[in-house]
Amino acid sequence: MTSGISRRARVLAAVVGTGVLVPLVAAATPASAAAPAVTCTSAKAGLAAKLKKDITAALATRKGTVAVGLYDRSTKTTCTLRASSAYDSASIVKVTVLATLLWDAKKTNRYLTDRESTLAKAMITKSDNAATSTLWKQLGMTKIKNFLKAAGMTQTKPGANGYWGLTQITVTDEQKLLKLLTAKNAVLSDNSRAYIVKLMGQVVSSQRWGTPYGVPSGVTVAVKNGWLQRSSNGWRVHSVGAFKGGGHDYVMTVLSHGNSTMNYGIATIQAVAKVIHKDLKAS
Repeated sequence: MTSGISRRARVLAAVVGTGVLVPLVAAATPASAAAPAVTCTSAKAGLAAKLKKDITAALATRKGTVAVGLYDRSTKTTCTLRASSAYDSASIVKVTVLATLLWDAKKTNRYLTDRESTLAKAMITKSDNAATSTLWKQLGMTKIKNFLKAAGMTQTKPGANGYWGLTQITVTDEQKLLKLLTAKNAVLSDNSRAYIVKLMGQVVSSQRWGTPYGVPSGVTVAVKNGWLQRSSNGWRVHSVGAFKGGGHDYVMTVLSHGNSTMNYGIATIQAVAKVIHKDLKAS
């Protein structure tokens, strides 16, 4: 028995002596504990590295789980963080609802009715929930799913039983939608795109926070935000925006949950937006 203990002690001493024990402890840490890194690519020299560094720094002290997407046509710049992570959409889905409405109307070559136009304007500019519920119900799940398929938004799962705010969205799909809104394509007509961007440019001042924060003067802004508190994962706070001017043409998505308050989530999004606008302006 004594020799057994001393033999184990000798083995342990040998392991410690070789330094093998330290890597073994490190290996025991779950891989998921490592936070995903921001990745950026750009045709503009030095811009990707600058954005990666600054977005990472902006999020370094923030709590919650944040997903980021950036695409700038002018410099062929893309940044992503947690691009395929799913979030409850809250009011961000309202842009998808309007896009579906216009896409469906175009298929029968009709204009929106006065009633639909009134509902659409309230839904986007004031984030009116009743207007959204009316349009969601009018469209129905089949049309919504068909639009998502046409738009290539394969990661978006519409909320069941009329709960449009629980639609599952990702940065990847929100960026796809923003790209459709801001360049000619076969899914949305030019008139439809212009109409959506116009309404996003008319969002009431109290809801113009988030991705437009720190935008340079002379750059046009189209924005839609979402916020929702639930018993798990705290506040969901999201912002999508399209920006054009100053030699750039870019779209940005920031999704977040696990925020202690709505304002905390807004501050996180704006910390990211501020450095993105700054770095693009300087490029």
